[in-house]
Amino acid sequence: MDDPSERPFATIAPASAQVWESLNRPTPAWHPRAKLGIFIHWGAYSVPAWAQPGGAHGTLQGVDKFTHCPYAEWYGNTMRIPGSPTALHHQEVYGDAPYDAFLDQWTVDQFDPAAWLELFAQAGADVVIPTTKHHDGVALWDAPGTGTRNTVHRGPRRDLIGEIATATRAAGLRFGVYYSGGLDWSIFPPEGADFPESEFRPNDNAYNMYALAHLRDLVERFEPDVLWNDINWPDAGKRTGPGSLHEFLTDYYRRNPDGVINDRWGQTHCDFRTSEYEARGESESVANWEHCRGIGLSFGYNQIEGADQYLNGRALARLLGDIVSRNGRLLLNIGPTAEGAIPQLQQEALRGLGRWMQVAKELLVDGGSATQHQVEPSDDPWVRWLRTPRHLIALVDHLGTTPLAVPHMGFDLGRAAVRPPVIGPAATAAVRDGALEVTMLEHGDGPAIITIPVA
Repeated sequence: MDDPSERPFATIAPASAQVWESLNRPTPAWHPRAKLGIFIHWGAYSVPAWAQPGGAHGTLQGVDKFTHCPYAEWYGNTMRIPGSPTALHHQEVYGDAPYDAFLDQWTVDQFDPAAWLELFAQAGADVVIPTTKHHDGVALWDAPGTGTRNTVHRGPRRDLIGEIATATRAAGLRFGVYYSGGLDWSIFPPEGADFPESEFRPNDNAYNMYALAHLRDLVERFEPDVLWNDINWPDAGKRTGPGSLHEFLTDYYRRNPDGVINDRWGQTHCDFRTSEYEARGESESVANWEHCRGIGLSFGYNQIEGADQYLNGRALARLLGDIVSRNGRLLLNIGPTAEGAIPQLQQEALRGLGRWMQVAKELLVDGGSATQHQVEPSDDPWVRWLRTPRHLIALVDHLGTTPLAVPHMGFDLGRAAVRPPVIGPAATAAVRDGALEVTMLEHGDGPAIITIPVA
């Protein structure tokens, strides 16, 4: 019997759109309600923890996209670009040391997964997704085929994914995994500063089988509810039959009916679309989408980022409120230090967001766009609108009095109420001359929340 996985790449016919559509099914009920997820980028790149803070991803183009990459987790690539700020920094601080020296220097002696999860739960998160293998090819578990180039045999000498998975479920949150199926610089290093990802990625069947073995192992060991692939998938695997992505995803859904996958597998199949900082904004126009970003401009910890680059708790609350008002979800990244500590500014931001979420979360869970009620968002004053089965909700973050244009049909303005914040004075809401006005005297941990009941 002919086995497609044994054929030369050039003879393999890609699956048709109809074949990928055969994987379509209703989205599991838990997923649209999980408005906040925690992303974790942690790796050997957390040792140098360095990138030039520039513009947000999506604002840099061409050579600058790579030469001045603001992502610290891309250190292993940026250090190879002659004249780049990272290459100059590496030479000054580490000389000719190879990237893999950082794997052996990665200690994780402050890593406390239970403490991490306590913080994530306090922030109001529903799901946690750590990087299992980023573009540098270093696996954070004893991945098949990696030999000793993983955290079980070198550096931390611990199964970091297993420990995070156990702590996540103990905290009552869902667990997912990130995997870079589209790039692996240990196998297929890019050349030069300006490389199209479509050309400089491994597409052969050998890498397809290598990556599939990793995904199967992750699914069997950790039973993730989210498979979050990055960049793309090797073209040789975009087919049906043994050793194919289609076969793997079919088995995954059979094994875990609650499982979902993102959209970064090339032109194949997905359950939800993703945007990232200022990139991939077109994904935010579909019914099921997710925005991912760090608290700063990098996913991996960048030691030279500070308050100027970081969002605080109030800014995160505004970001989440805006995303949910447009039917999206937020996957917010945490970048731990090499020792396993969550940097103080990141902790403060999460705690601030968590205080707001104590009041907001129950409304956000069932919240979505309210555009059908002819209410309009505004940036000055800052106002966003949500609709739940029982309420029209206004989120207001503007000092002074803000008039809200609320449709009278179907809503009881006289029963409009402000949800009291955990800390600080509440805003006030009053109906004057048939219009609703909200007054804020000072900023809190997030926007004021005004609920307007359905009549």
